[in-house]
Amino acid sequence: MEKKFRLRKNMEFRKVYSHGKNYWNRNLTLYVKKNNIDETRVGYTITKKIGNSVVRNKLRRRMKEIYRLNFHRIETGYDLVFVPKRNIVNLSYEKLDSSMIHIMRKAGVLKKVN
Repeated sequence: MEKKFRLRKNMEFRKVYSHGKNYWNRNLTLYVKKNNIDETRVGYTITKKIGNSVVRNKLRRRMKEIYRLNFHRIETGYDLVFVPKRNIVNLSYEKLDSSMIHIMRKAGVLKKVN
């Protein structure tokens, strides 16, 4: 994914946390903030409470791939930060996929299907 579609700086993450809305389900928390640009940017925060570095990186790679495959379905103009919860370590790829789609639908960032 191109750099312009990613949140990279700590200040960008803090803005989303402090001024955005949060949505959650059993496996994830999603922070959403309008960014007033024509691109949707995404970031991932995985705490050290979730496994070792191998587990965290595997989880981050899975989340990035699910987002990449569904990128065309997401509205433009948002900053998104995904924060997984502890029970996500034992989740299958399919369940993680449905959980991410569910939380994006709940937040209203998916495009409406006609």
